[in-house]
Amino acid sequence: MLQEYEKIRVKTIYKDNHSAMSIQEIVEKALKEGYLTPAMEIAVGNLCEVSTELPVEEYKALERLMGALLTGEVLAMPQKQFINVMEELVISEAISRIAEVETLRAQTVDIGDVAAYALNRLPPLYATTEEGAEYQRQRATKDLKELIIKKVEEGINGFLDQPVYFPERKIISGKKQGDIVEQVTTLLQSYAPEYEQEHK
Repeated sequence: MLQEYEKIRVKTIYKDNHSAMSIQEIVEKALKEGYLTPAMEIAVGNLCEVSTELPVEEYKALERLMGALLTGEVLAMPQKQFINVMEELVISEAISRIAEVETLRAQTVDIGDVAAYALNRLPPLYATTEEGAEYQRQRATKDLKELIIKKVEEGINGFLDQPVYFPERKIISGKKQGDIVEQVTTLLQSYAPEYEQEHK
């Protein structure tokens, strides 16, 4: 069974970096970045669907993911019938740049403000299929990479320079994480008998 899982894992592609990833690796990435993207969620679901038995470390990774979703350590990005690939690219770039800035300055940068600034100044790249999304990613990498970097940097600089005019601002509430947590809980329950039997 575990050999079957390994074969499927190698064939499962996580679109953000085009490399095969295990559940454990996807969870580590989510914990590091603080976000569970729809692509990550789909990849985890696919790996669980095709395997009748998960390795112990993968089961434990699902437990860690559920805990992180419950505590808010990891935020689930909402799924839609269509996606704007530019959002994915901007958020990825913003996470990277903000991490660099925050290591040099004793100031927290709001990724939402930065992403909103950049997205308002960049063309949308909508897709309804994985193939369409991949085409848009390649197009953006080829033609828009420098522009994305520039607008994200402008957003960060603007955030750092702006005075706090409205400290009472109400942040837009995102999608509740209950649905994602419920999905992960279901996955854990599905594999609990095998996990418990192994550790008796």
